[in-house]
Amino acid sequence: MDLSLIQKDILVALISLYHQHSHPIKGEEIAEVIRRNPGTVRNQMQALKTIGLVDGIPGPKGGYNPTERAYRELNLELSGGEYDVPISRDGEVVVGVNVVEVAFTTLCHPDVCHASVRVMGSLRGFEIGDNLTIGPTPVNRLLIRGEVYGKDEVSRSLLISTYEMISLPKKQIRYYMSSPLLTLRKHDTLADAASLFSRHHIHGAPVMEGDDLAGIVTMSDIAKAIGEGKPLTKHVSSVMTTDVEKAPSTIYLFEVIRRFKERKIGRLVVMDGDRPVGILTQSDIIRQFPSL
Repeated sequence: MDLSLIQKDILVALISLYHQHSHPIKGEEIAEVIRRNPGTVRNQMQALKTIGLVDGIPGPKGGYNPTERAYRELNLELSGGEYDVPISRDGEVVVGVNVVEVAFTTLCHPDVCHASVRVMGSLRGFEIGDNLTIGPTPVNRLLIRGEVYGKDEVSRSLLISTYEMISLPKKQIRYYMSSPLLTLRKHDTLADAASLFSRHHIHGAPVMEGDDLAGIVTMSDIAKAIGEGKPLTKHVSSVMTTDVEKAPSTIYLFEVIRRFKERKIGRLVVMDGDRPVGILTQSDIIRQFPSL
């Protein structure tokens, strides 16, 4: 069947939001994504419902669900794998829009590298000159950064001039962490910590209480304590941070990068169950992809 552009906009926004939230989607949510009047969306929804592309769910928590026929109409698979590739503008993930396909159109050109990025969701929020980050992609963990120079509403594609492509390391953080783990005990002094840092050329260490992780002390903590006039005989427990950033050893490196940026941390403790087994620092990450 021949759908209008607005009907296609509504369907792809509905499918995208449905896969993100796994519950019926209200017309107002779709209208916000595609930047249309909610009344217009409701009217179109009635038409889409009549031809069997959406189901209406009544009640306060109701809304609309896409039907299997809607997926077929848009040549989409029911598998959710296609909807896991995010697109960000100026560091912020664009809600309701996901990348379906990236096709490089001038990969062998010596001066430029253009790509056509087909998305599921509305193109209305994108402008010429927007700086975008696409990915990571699910198989090769590729990050693509580029600038929008055009839009193709018919094929639902953004045309970008790429200026950076990064293949993120695919191994778990246990392969990149510093180990064996060097630790301090709660009753160790600031002098003990400073000596440990100097001998091993490190800038921080977890503080243990028996077999349990109690906190973490860094060189900055020691410098601050000295600046406040605290003696080096003070126990590290008096200056340590108890809210320790932790991550399981089995998580992938690319998954923790955002945490370093958002929480402005320099390190996190790598855990194997309840047992700390290593430390991952910003330096460990930079060694893997210095362009980040």
